[in-house]
Order: sequence, then C-alpha cells, then structure tokens
Amino acid sequence: MKKRKRLTAATIALAMCSLVATHAQSVDIWRQDSLPEVVVTGTGTQHLLKDAPVQTEVITSKMLRNYAGKSIEDILGGLTASFAFNQDDMGSQMQLNGLGNSYILILIDGKRIHGDVGGQNDLSLIDPQNIEKIEIVKGASSALYGSDAIAGVVNIITRKHREEGLLLENTTRLGSYGDVRQHNGLALNYGKISSYTNFQLQHSDGWQNTAVEHTEGSEPPITDSRNKTVNRHTNWQVAERLTYQPVKNVELYADGSLYWKRIYRVSGHHPHYDVKTWDMEYHNGSASMGGKWSRSKSDFISLDVDWHRHAYYYYYTATTLVEDYDKSAGTAYYPYFPYLPDQKELQSDQQRTMATLKGVFTLPLENILSAGAEFRYDWLHAPTRVKGGKASDWTGAVYVQDEFNLIHNVNITAGLRLNKNQQFGIRLTPKVSAMWKPAGAWRLRATWSQGFKTPAIRELFYRYVRQMSGTYLYLGNTNLKPQSSNYFSISGEYGWRGLNITVTGYYNKVKDMIALVTIPNYQAPDEYIIQYDPVKTRQYQNIEDAKTHGIDVNVSYQWREFAFGLGYSYLDTDAHQYDTNHDKMRKVTIDGMAHHKGNWMATWGHRFSADYRLGVGIYGRMSSTRYYQDDGNGKGYQTWRLSTTHDLGHFKATAWRVEAGIDNIFNYCDRTPHGLHLGTTTPGRTGYVSLTIRFNQGKKLSNKYKSNFNSKLQNNDED
Repeated sequence: MKKRKRLTAATIALAMCSLVATHAQSVDIWRQDSLPEVVVTGTGTQHLLKDAPVQTEVITSKMLRNYAGKSIEDILGGLTASFAFNQDDMGSQMQLNGLGNSYILILIDGKRIHGDVGGQNDLSLIDPQNIEKIEIVKGASSALYGSDAIAGVVNIITRKHREEGLLLENTTRLGSYGDVRQHNGLALNYGKISSYTNFQLQHSDGWQNTAVEHTEGSEPPITDSRNKTVNRHTNWQVAERLTYQPVKNVELYADGSLYWKRIYRVSGHHPHYDVKTWDMEYHNGSASMGGKWSRSKSDFISLDVDWHRHAYYYYYTATTLVEDYDKSAGTAYYPYFPYLPDQKELQSDQQRTMATLKGVFTLPLENILSAGAEFRYDWLHAPTRVKGGKASDWTGAVYVQDEFNLIHNVNITAGLRLNKNQQFGIRLTPKVSAMWKPAGAWRLRATWSQGFKTPAIRELFYRYVRQMSGTYLYLGNTNLKPQSSNYFSISGEYGWRGLNITVTGYYNKVKDMIALVTIPNYQAPDEYIIQYDPVKTRQYQNIEDAKTHGIDVNVSYQWREFAFGLGYSYLDTDAHQYDTNHDKMRKVTIDGMAHHKGNWMATWGHRFSADYRLGVGIYGRMSSTRYYQDDGNGKGYQTWRLSTTHDLGHFKATAWRVEAGIDNIFNYCDRTPHGLHLGTTTPGRTGYVSLTIRFNQGKKLSNKYKSNFNSKLQNNDED
C-alpha cells in the first residue's frame, strides 16, 4: 500500500508541476458545429454531421487529444454517457443503453473487429493513439450491418497519413501501477504506393482493491485473498497496410496484423481463495485485401476480403492435472493428464472469413442508392469446450438502401436486408429513418428499425467451468432461437452560436433475448453434475421478452476560450422469463442496468506563442447502482479527472507534445469483495504523463503537413 501511495504521489506531483508551469490552450471539444464534421456510419454514405439522416454521436479528434484517454474503454466511458464498462480477465464487459457487448457491433474503418474473449471483444486490439474519431449510432442497424447490431454500432475511424514522403511518430505514456502505453508509427508515401506500419504495446502491473473474498452459503468471507481486482497484463500488436493507386480513381490495398496478450494471474495452491496454476494467453492474426473504384466524388464500388483469427490458451505456471477429454462424446474422463510449467493448452481457436461487396450510386431526383452483398464463415476449434471439438456456421446476405428527399427539408432513408443463415434460415430486417429541418437551427429525426442476431457458436455449444469459492458451471444450449428486435427513436437537435442541445428518446424491444440464467443443477446434463458437483450452474437461454427504454441528453456550449459539455442517460429495462421451478413468468433485470449515468466537462485554453499551447480540462462521470440477477449489485460512483495538454511547437520537421493529468481526483475506490459485482474497477487516484514526437519530411511538408498537424495534434484555435 505504501509503495502504491508513493507511486501515485510521484505521478500526481509530475502532473501538477506541468500544470503550474503553464497556462491554457484554445479548444472547441464537444462543439459539433465548429468544423464541418463528416460522418458515414449511420447510412454508409458521407453526410455533414448536422445533416446526417440518422442520429450520430461523434467523438472528434479534438476531443480525443484533449481528453488523452489511455484506452478505448477510458475514452468511451469518459466522453459519452451511454456506455458502461466493468473490465475483468474475460474482456471489457461493455454495455450500451442496457444491452451488452454481444449486441454492440464494433467496427474499425467500417470493418468488424474480431477478438471474442468469453463473449467480450478484446478492445485492447484498438490503438487509442491511432484513432482519428469515433462515430456512434445507437439502436438496431442490422439492415445495413447485419447480425450483432441490435444495441448500436461503434465505428473507430483511424488516422490517415496522406503526406508525401516519410512520417515517424512515437508516443510513450507512463502511469500509476506500472501502466505503460507505447505507440510507434512509420508512414511512407511515394507516388502511387503508400505504407503505414503501426506498433502498440500496453502493460499494467494490476491492482487489488480488497483482500476480502466472497464465499457462498453461511461460510464467513475470506479476508486474506491474494486475488487482484485487475490482474497484471501485457499485450502488443504490429500491423501493416499497403496501398497502391494504379490510376486516379482506383485504390487497392492489403493489410495484416499480429497480436499477443498475456494475463498473469495469482498462482499457487490455497484451500480457500481462488488461485490459479495457469495464466491466460491470446494469439490473434488478420489478413485483408480489397479495392475501391470511385466512379465520382460520391459514387463508388468496393470489394473487401478478410480473415481473422483469435486463439485463447492456458499457459501453465505449475504442474496441473487436467481431465483427459473424449472429443467424440464431448465429456471429460479420468485418468488425469498432467501439464507442466510453460506448457500451453488450447481453449478455443476462433476464425472468421468474410467477403463484402458494396456500391453507392447517385440517382436522379437526389436519390442515393446503396447496395451490397456479404458472406461470412465462422469456425471454432475448442477441444475441451465443444462437443466433438469443432463447430462452424455461415451467413450470406444482400441489402439495399435508398436515401431521398420526399418533400422540401425532409429526408427519408429506407433499407432492407435479406439474411440466410446455415442453421436458422432466412430473415428480413428493414429500417426507416426520417429527418426534418423546420428551420436553420433545428433538426428533428425519427427511426424505426429491426435487429436480428443468430446465436453465437459458443452460446450453442460451449461448456465452461470456473473455479471461485466453488465450482461454477456454464453451459451452451442447442435449443436457442434467434433474437430479433424492434427499435424506435425520436430526437430533436438545436444548434446556434456555439450552443448545441440534443435530446433523444428510444424504445428497444428484444424478442427471445439470450442471457446467462442460473438453473437448478438437476436441469444440467448428469455427466457434468457428477463430474463437477457445481455450487451454481448457468446456461444460455432465451428470455421471453426484454425491453429497454430511456432518454439521452447532450448539451455543449463554447464561449471564447471556454467550452462546456454535459451528457446524461436515463435507462430502464423490463424483462420476463419463464421460471421452470414455479411454473410461472417472473420479472428480471437485464444484468448491468443502471438507471442514471452522466458525464460532464469544462475546458479553458490559450495560445501563448507560436511554439507553445496548453489545454486544461476537468472531466467527470457518474453512474447510479448497476443491477444484477446474481452476485450482488454494483455500487454507484462518481469520479473526476484533470487533463492537461502541452504543444511545444515544431523544429523543422519535428513536433512535440506532452500530456499530463490526474484521474479519479477524489480517490474513490470500490472495495466490494471478490466474486461480487463492482460499480467500477478504478484503484483510486492515479496519474499519468506522456510524450509524443512526430517527424515528417516530404514534399508537402511546408503547407499541408503543418496545417494538418496543427489542427489535429495541437487543437487549433481558428474559432
């Protein structure tokens, strides 16, 4: 504890020295109308943000650089009110407007992320230093993007390096608890060929908020647990993208990446608390190729083919006896098979191959037609977790969408998607959105859309055993039905002289929602109960119905060198499930639901000279109690953050930037015992400092590069 306090105090002192030594910078974060922001996610076509037919929330490049978040979870949780996270070894546990990670489609430059960890996407695949902006579209978007897009779509737009010549960039960030974030980039652009190589590394020593371990039944809690709230972990990724432009309106590309992650868990043997004899290791890989033919400024045809792999291993740290496994029967049996230290055991190998063809065409009478076709093949190899060891699934789809002006100042966007799944047949998913501009400062939008999601392979076939204060058994269910949804929303937006107010009401009804449900042991297969004797058994089941509804409010205002922002999200859920024990319907909560979430910010800035700017921002976020069916509720919390940015100008072709700040200023820490739900995993007050150096030397440096760098990295103050 003393060591933690010394490290935290030293980091805070460094951040405060940076603050005292300098003043402030002009910024316009959260102000959507300061620059003509262009968005693509809501319709798949380009629109100015203020004229986008589908309500879109944007985290701009200025917001990202002033907030200086260390991860995508940090960024989304701090800059929007609708998201919630509860990170653990199995992923980020993300939730958007009441629905969990499996209902949220994560895109990188319009392409699906692949990295499932126990049902949770591994968001550390995303390098926060390589993000240009983030576009968020809430509600069902299956008509355009297919399965998984029931709660919404998050599209990560990466930075593009268009300057002729050579670009080198380095960002090193250090923080409390051994937190290290490293980013390196190398861009080469010569004539028709361009290349960008990106490397990122993330490490944390982890932390322990409490030594108390929850126990089941009447046993007293364990008070000397060595389990950590967040375990020590390291991951790195290297990615390469090559682009070739043979003629002016044709661009071809090929890219690939390698990713490795290790989670170091408490090891050893103890009769009470949960210690492990293995760490968790992940190996990811990807390869893509494709091209785009631009027929005009807005019309194009594109083709993309990509392959992704996510493999998950146990890395043994001590000799461990594991039941041998009968792949044909899908059950474990004796005798035990020994694994020695430094040996690995494959838990799952998920691979996905996907091909996408898309076209956008401008038609007479101001119509914009989008059409496309997709094919997706998923393959899973899990020797100890799937009956027979392997499973696969494929889905094909075609879709069409039309954007047109029905009358003056009224835009209608209508789309329809036809899905064909190997196991669940054919399904149509429509979507209709409308926008009315009654006056220059007003925008009114409305949306109705249907969502469709087939059960994931793991939900159908998986079997997983978790050792805590007892054995917990998690089971798949081959009798699951596909999920569908109806989403309705209406929003009003007002923008005038630096003030922007948006209010959105929504209602999302999900039919046959899939959730983990606690079931009596006698309902589980006999061989599992005999083998594991679990204290609790949970199985994926279809909830009879589930509804989420709420209101999102966003307010931003800029006055001279000050900027203010406020976000608030109210949420309520209503779900019913058939109780087999009592032969009746019972009302349940959607796990992780919180009625109230909010975030706020205030910034002030000033440019002191051509070679120095500083920005200061105060950010806050809050959540009320998060409700769960089992293992207790997550406590409400409120945290505050101080962020400072220091742009030190540039010498010849080199520019410098320093970021320093304090997170969780008032030192809030959730001490809930291990095994129960947390409202937040923050360890309390932490500090950070980072240094960015960019070197760019090329033909267009003198004009284009300087303006681009000043606007994006140094947060220009033209307004």
